Amino acid sequence: MIKEVSFIPFPLLSTNRLVLRQLWESDARDLSVLRSNEAVNRYVARAKQTSFKEASAFIHTINRGIREKKWLYWAICQKEHPKLIGTICLWNFSTDHTTAEIGYELEPAYQRQGFMNEALQCVIDFCFNHIHLKGLEAFTHKDNSSSIRLLLKNQFEPDLDRKDGEDENNRIFTLSLQHKQMVEVQRN
Repeated sequence: MIKEVSFIPFPLLSTNRLVLRQLWESDARDLSVLRSNEAVNRYVARAKQTSFKEASAFIHTINRGIREKKWLYWAICQKEHPKLIGTICLWNFSTDHTTAEIGYELEPAYQRQGFMNEALQCVIDFCFNHIHLKGLEAFTHKDNSSSIRLLLKNQFEPDLDRKDGEDENNRIFTLSLQHKQMVEVQRN
């Protein structure tokens, strides 16, 4: 059984071009812009957060949940600029802390440049090599071809036997540590 993981201090992650850091109160404006964007929300069943006040309250909720070991939620920023351009999170941890759900969003101006792929690979590495998860799952809308391509590129597989009980349009993709290791061996 996996021991419960502490998220304090918050895990700061980095890639060649990105820093994945904790949300700051100063991110409220950028987060509000991101979470109210029509293109970002096209495939997400959630209420838009259009005001600074809503975004600020969301940041407080997220950071409280991190302290309570409920989830991890990173702001995605370019290394040369601390402005939030997207987010990526781990949540819905299994009770034994062996699996979690991953979610992500990125401002349209930064899409199709490999940023989310870079962030996703970094978080996958963190999951399997630092907090020792055994598996990840992602729920994405059946028409969100960009998200589906991203998941498939990163070795997630569609779980055709499962349905999202909350949204019939979502498809579930999974990535197990065992599958990831097997694919890496085959590539070498």
